[in-house]
Amino acid sequence: MMESAILAASDLSPRSAQVAARAAAIAATLDARLLLTHVAPPTVTESQSLSEREPDEVIDAEADAAQSEGRPGALLALGKRLLNRRNRQAEADPEATLHAVARGLSPAPEIRVLTGLPAEELAGLARREAAVLIVLGLHGVRRVLDLLRLTTMEQIVLAAPAPVLIAHRDAAQPYRRVLALTDFSPASAAAIRIAARLAPKAEFHAIHALKLPLGARFTAQDAASDDSLTQAEQMRAAFLATPGLPEFAEPPEIVPGGVHEVLGYRQRELSADLVCIGTHSGRDPRQLGFYARDLMRAPPTDLLVAKPA
Repeated sequence: MMESAILAASDLSPRSAQVAARAAAIAATLDARLLLTHVAPPTVTESQSLSEREPDEVIDAEADAAQSEGRPGALLALGKRLLNRRNRQAEADPEATLHAVARGLSPAPEIRVLTGLPAEELAGLARREAAVLIVLGLHGVRRVLDLLRLTTMEQIVLAAPAPVLIAHRDAAQPYRRVLALTDFSPASAAAIRIAARLAPKAEFHAIHALKLPLGARFTAQDAASDDSLTQAEQMRAAFLATPGLPEFAEPPEIVPGGVHEVLGYRQRELSADLVCIGTHSGRDPRQLGFYARDLMRAPPTDLLVAKPA
């Protein structure tokens, strides 16, 4: 039987700066293999990458001139140009870039460079290598396109056979406090169980946003007789009987309000370094829940997303 693996997927941009180190720490915790990979687009050619190269000296000279002439706007533009050029160089030789990222990591990763569509390639690699987790960085914001179609990250979550961790916090420290946003569904239970494996020494908290009818208000006087609260409490009791859940610091809280409002309040209070959520509350694995999708696009901290087990 193949040893399980942690798959760290980098797009070679600053958005993925913490991916490899966080994946290595988790691989060490789980005694798993570490794979470090990049999926290159099939349309980039060597001639294109060569034509985009620009010596550092050219940008340095322009920067010196802009600084001496007191042109901060020009300095900012040059900084962006240098960053873009270095990103293109990384894309031109992704294998060398991955080897540079891999230096000093323990366990030492296996390097894999793939070509094609990221969701398809990463899902296929995860299946072949028995990956138990895929670690990604933040996705690039494309305001118009993101409104019209799924982001690459969302496509990966739906296609992947393993849960996905979006890592952007400093990976030097282990996770100390985990906050589960739960609807008491199998998907949220799966996310919490996986988080317990990734952060075995962390403190666990859970919160449930109690949805109210449009325009309704909930007061302390309503608590004893409110049907929705009673139903949520029954769901919580059944949820806590789910095998494999970690010990919670307190029973999962049931808080009236919208999901974003409730999560924001509790996250500010706890300063959790890992939030976990299920992909959806329904049974269709081809769909992402609205809240999971929103959190993936702007995670307040590292975010673990899991499908039902």
